[in-house]
Amino acid sequence: MTAKTLRERVRAEITEEIRAVARRHLATEGANLSLRAVARDTGLVPSALYRYFAGRDALLTALITDAYEVLADAVEAAEAAVPRADVAGRWLAVCRAVRAWALDNPAEYALIYGSPVPGYAAPEDTVGSASRVLLTLSGMLFDSAEAGQHAVGRARPLPTAVSEDLARLMNQWPGELPQGKGPSSPEALLAMALTLWTHLFGLVSFEVFGRLNNMIDAREEYFDHQVRMVADLAGLGAPHGTDGGA
Repeated sequence: MTAKTLRERVRAEITEEIRAVARRHLATEGANLSLRAVARDTGLVPSALYRYFAGRDALLTALITDAYEVLADAVEAAEAAVPRADVAGRWLAVCRAVRAWALDNPAEYALIYGSPVPGYAAPEDTVGSASRVLLTLSGMLFDSAEAGQHAVGRARPLPTAVSEDLARLMNQWPGELPQGKGPSSPEALLAMALTLWTHLFGLVSFEVFGRLNNMIDAREEYFDHQVRMVADLAGLGAPHGTDGGA
């Protein structure tokens, strides 16, 4: 092992330790991280921390990207474990994976889906990580439409301004879009993917941030019921092997 390789290895280990300490501070301080406290708990003098992260915003960006990536990994693994033809089952698996991760990691969930951090603006290089769950949801709808399973009833026409936003999104889409028409058109499917996305994270946020306290005790049953209703709205039907109930 060369001296350079050893230095790189040590740097990577210290960088990961800084991230791990910062994640622990998220649970007690929220996103208002104190670099001095993080440096102290990592065993560094404050000035040494700047050799690894340029400042608070750079450290926050690393934590945000990590959170998006870990969440997306969990979602993609859960979705991939369900047969491709069972689109409703894939949706349910994705929803349960998001909820499980959020409940296990509330501080990191709050960092990426909670209130914006004052004075911080996420750079463009976080967009790819942040988009992975939406890409998974869109891919499920594309598969459903391609298999002729997509049957959305009473779809409301999109406002012109929203259609223009979706057209811009389609121009930037990283993968291949379906070629269908009407409710199976790329525009309609992306609009529905956004509906699934906002419903899912709205449900999870209500639970994580205590909005269901003193209202709903049967959290898991309530969650599954809600996401199954959204599956009906999206024309996904019931997961294979079920009658649409619990």
